[in-house]
Amino acid sequence: MFTERKFFFKFYYIGGYKFHGSQRQGSIPSIEKSLIDVLIEKNYINEVRSSEFQSASRTDRYVSARGAVFSLKTKKKPILMEINSSLPKEIGLWAYTPVPDNYSPRFNAILRYYKYIVPYPYSYLKRMYNIDLDLMKKACDIIKGTHNFQNFSKKSNEFIKNIREMKYVSLEFENDVLTMDFKSQGFLRQQIRRIVKKILELGMGEITLNDFKKLFDTSKNISYQPADPNGLILWDIEYDSNVHFIVDEKSLKRLHQFFHNQMYDYWIRYNLFNIMQKYDFS
Repeated sequence: MFTERKFFFKFYYIGGYKFHGSQRQGSIPSIEKSLIDVLIEKNYINEVRSSEFQSASRTDRYVSARGAVFSLKTKKKPILMEINSSLPKEIGLWAYTPVPDNYSPRFNAILRYYKYIVPYPYSYLKRMYNIDLDLMKKACDIIKGTHNFQNFSKKSNEFIKNIREMKYVSLEFENDVLTMDFKSQGFLRQQIRRIVKKILELGMGEITLNDFKKLFDTSKNISYQPADPNGLILWDIEYDSNVHFIVDEKSLKRLHQFFHNQMYDYWIRYNLFNIMQKYDFS
């Protein structure tokens, strides 16, 4: 009999219309619900509470993840492909590790890393708005460090400390794609998408650098819509030296095969619509 142990699992998921975010919400389809249903089906857990199931982070609908983490206690030795075989292809475990019983994937995380893919080609933004990357990089430098991010988060009726330390912020440009990277121990709700929204507005000339700086004035509540959630990826979560994830090669192969198939499908569809829009419909 395998002795009950606590494990962390690292997994990916692709956000979309199928799931109403990562957090379980009763019978509503979600990333967590899909995981829990399969873990019960495969006899890794009997029910959620006794298994101490916990996710390291929560993400909104349409947000994806490469290196999300959850924990559970189980009396069964983990076989990742056994779990993956019953999961939707949009979700997959690819690494795991035993951890001390008092470790929490949420509270023991020392760094969370998000990546945002701007949903417009750089060439389009340059042609339509003459987008200013240098100005956007200045905004990234301003964001770094410890600030009150009240005006860069979703308003809540709950008491939430809005002070966060942004350890790393960068803007990269490669192959006509703009990406932004953000690293911190923790983030507020919609914080990254709201930062991205204002940095893009700055680059497109819709606000000035002084307007951007005014967002740190917490005497005023400033409301606006965040950037598109489809571009946001929970890239990785880091822990201390006691946590050593073991990568499962078969699960990694499943991940790469799914990503490859999706890329091929979207490449065909991209070219289909690209060709069709050039056709003379007159």
